[in-house]
Amino acid sequence: MSYFRITLHRSAIGLPQRTRDVLSALGLHKRSQTVYHPVEPQFAGMIMKVKELVKVAEVDRKLEKWEVKAERRPDSGFYLEKMVPRMEDGGQKVGSRVLASLRGEEGGEMTVEGVRTEGGGQVRL
Repeated sequence: MSYFRITLHRSAIGLPQRTRDVLSALGLHKRSQTVYHPVEPQFAGMIMKVKELVKVAEVDRKLEKWEVKAERRPDSGFYLEKMVPRMEDGGQKVGSRVLASLRGEEGGEMTVEGVRTEGGGQVRL
């Protein structure tokens, strides 16, 4: 069975009571709140009434509360390894930069470096 995943994206403040009642009937009360309803004509009709306020996706199953929370959590990918020492480049100071590492799934590390243009020349970080 398929479900509509409905997330309230915009607030209903200042909108007509009828629109707020439709959101309430869908079970949406706060911004970023997500509810699941089966794919049926009555829910599709309610969604069409408030289509400017919600984001809708069709999913195979209802997600548990902890699964929705895990989706919103950002990846732990980058962390600060060390500060790069200040360098002189043609008499101009180059600001501090950070060197970051990206941890792979296997636990290996990959160094990420960058090149920045400053004062007409390139500085390798």
